[in-house]
Amino acid sequence: MREILTLSLPKSTTKMIKKRVEERGFSTTSGYIKYLIAMDSELISEQDLVRDIAKARQDYKKGKVYKLKSLADLM
Repeated sequence: MREILTLSLPKSTTKMIKKRVEERGFSTTSGYIKYLIAMDSELISEQDLVRDIAKARQDYKKGKVYKLKSLADLM
C-alpha cells in the first residue's frame, strides 16, 4: 500500500533535487528519493567501519595477511 510523505525543505534544496532528478534521468522526484533510500541502506555505518578496521589490525598483528605482487593475485 502506498503512503504519502510530505517534506518541508528550503527552496534551494528543492531546486537542487529537481535538477538531480533531471540530470540522472529519473522520471519522478519520488523515484529519485526511493533510489537514495536504497543506496543509503547499502552504506556501512561508521561504527561498523571502525570495528572492521580494528579487526583487520588484529589480523595483521597475528600475521593473517596475504603478500601479493599485484591486485590481479586476488582474482
